[in-house]
Amino acid sequence: MKKSKIIFWICLILVLVLGGLFFFRFYFVFGEGVKAGDLNQCVYKGVVWKTYEGRLIQTGFKGAGKGSATIQSNEFNFSVKPGPVADSLMRCSGKSVELHYKEYFAPLPWRGHSRYVVDGILSVGSEADPTNFIPIVGEE
Repeated sequence: MKKSKIIFWICLILVLVLGGLFFFRFYFVFGEGVKAGDLNQCVYKGVVWKTYEGRLIQTGFKGAGKGSATIQSNEFNFSVKPGPVADSLMRCSGKSVELHYKEYFAPLPWRGHSRYVVDGILSVGSEADPTNFIPIVGEE
């Protein structure tokens, strides 16, 4: 009788620890932030789980070596929650956008291919006139 209680408590602790590790790895928000750039694409793709995936092009300077700086474009690949944010991004290709995102430690197949999940659009503007931004509120 005592041996079965010990096995029960060890199994219970093991399940709780594994559940906590799973939560921490896949659902704990590691970081939040805003990225700005030109939206290259937002596509709806997948074989088993269809998810929205996007790419933001950010321009900037990067030192190639000692004392030199070159212009480089950085890509920010992200996933998007289905809903009004994804629908808005599907119509914003080629425009300058500011996106609010959450960073997780690892992606989940039904959440998207990226660790970065966009959950809101702060502003949208055209590349020709970056001062003409239209604020868009994202979902919580």
